[in-house]
Amino acid sequence: MSDAALVTVATAMFAGAIRVSTPFLFVSLGECLTEKSGRINLGLEGTLVFGAMTAYAISYHSGSPWIGVLAAGIAGSLFGALHGAVCRLPRVNDVAIGIALMLFGTGLAFFFGKPYIQPTAPRLPSIDFGFLVSNPQLKEALKINPLFFVGLLVAVAMWWAFKNTRVGLTVRMTGDSAATARAMGTSVDLVRFLATTAGGFLAGVGGAFLSLYYPGSWNEGLSSGQGLMAVALVIFARWNPLACFVAALLFGGAGAIGPALQSVGISQGYHFFNAAPYILTLIIMIASTSPKRSLKGAPGELTLMK
Repeated sequence: MSDAALVTVATAMFAGAIRVSTPFLFVSLGECLTEKSGRINLGLEGTLVFGAMTAYAISYHSGSPWIGVLAAGIAGSLFGALHGAVCRLPRVNDVAIGIALMLFGTGLAFFFGKPYIQPTAPRLPSIDFGFLVSNPQLKEALKINPLFFVGLLVAVAMWWAFKNTRVGLTVRMTGDSAATARAMGTSVDLVRFLATTAGGFLAGVGGAFLSLYYPGSWNEGLSSGQGLMAVALVIFARWNPLACFVAALLFGGAGAIGPALQSVGISQGYHFFNAAPYILTLIIMIASTSPKRSLKGAPGELTLMK
């Protein structure tokens, strides 16, 4: 491979990593917040898909993609609130409820989203940092969606809040020991309900990115399991919001390998490279079978820790 081809591949992977990582980032941060409170929400895949459909539909009818993003977040928070409310009932398993809501959210999105497969909705803009470089390929790669920077700010804010604020300490205490939280006068159910609702909001925003920016359309195969992969990403990040950002970039880079190679005419093994995020997820889940290693740092109240 020539030097020019290497530059092209590296540039394409850089741009692709940022684009592909953004929905991973929002969903993983939502799941990180939820799990920090001691609850797992596998329903974020359905939340992501429904958020994508909602964002596209509202953007189409309102003419504003940012209103679509807000609507997607609100839709996601409703799914999160539903998950949190059901899980407050006695003898309810949060993993089972999450799977049920994943199927419900996906099915609901497909049902209401059929009229929006063909119409074109206004898309989210990008911030052009191309003026910083002279290379035409880098100029194109440096067109970055604002939601990427919002996700980075959310990751930093969550990391800081968990370490330095009373709210963050309460969420962590609830996730580590429900008995201790109750002894301190904290409503465990309320904390987990609010954390799950906020986590759903972030997942819905991640869905809005998919339909309104990259790939920038609504169809029934839009997500490709990114909501479920976010659970593996959170485990890989050891429940650290900043590490979630780095892990999202890693997953995004893995997802960008195939298109990057195709940009220089390498199509052999294209589908194998497209499977890289799924292979990475499988490796992480296999590694997580060792509680002494991969689950170190996990909140003690999680279902997978019991």
